Amino acid sequence: MHVSFVGAGPGDPELITVKGQRLLGEADVIIYAGSLVNPALLSLAKQGASIYNSASMTLDQVIEVMEKATERGQKTVRLHTGDPSIYGAIQEQMDALDKKNISYEVIPGVSSFLATAAALQREYTLPDVSQTVIITRLEGRTPVPEKEKLALLASHNATMCIFLSVHMIDSVMKELIDGGYHQDTPVAIVQKASWPDQKIFRGTVSTIGKIITDAKIDRTAMIVVGRCLDSQYALSRLYAPEFGHMYRDAK
Repeated sequence: MHVSFVGAGPGDPELITVKGQRLLGEADVIIYAGSLVNPALLSLAKQGASIYNSASMTLDQVIEVMEKATERGQKTVRLHTGDPSIYGAIQEQMDALDKKNISYEVIPGVSSFLATAAALQREYTLPDVSQTVIITRLEGRTPVPEKEKLALLASHNATMCIFLSVHMIDSVMKELIDGGYHQDTPVAIVQKASWPDQKIFRGTVSTIGKIITDAKIDRTAMIVVGRCLDSQYALSRLYAPEFGHMYRDAK
């Protein structure tokens, strides 16, 4: 494998996987998403590695760097924020490499929606509250399929993690209300989860818009909506003494 797509994790350099860290340290060429990836991760690069910030590059330029590195027999790491399979735009890169017969691998990473749960110290899938997590975004420059409009997804009243939408917070909340979330449904917004300057904001569907606008939060923030943030819940049956399974007899 000459090209490795590596999930950098949500920001904390210690949240990259062991494999991702090793590949980053072995890479001759590193192309990182400079607008999102914590630059502290570049300290893991070996001396002499060529480093490119893809924030100022086009897709063709990124592929050209990979192709030339492969021709030289060099290892390339394409470093994406979080997990590269979620809003990472890696499919178009992989398809371009396929056309050039360049082999690659994908190394998963810790997504920001998971780092957000850790920052909030909440479980998304509470018994009797929600057993479903919807990962989505509000329509912007990238269109959303008609059946995935936010209001339609909101009709499930499940736990919802909304990417790339905090700059449209009022529109997000309107869609959620139109879809069926009650105005007192709790909302938490975490900016730069796991970074040293992480910020947490809490409110409800009806109040969070003003809170975020007043705080001037308009990027790199995850929106979490759902009763998992403040509800009473049932204990897991997995650890109930009367619940038996292959590893433990019921009492």
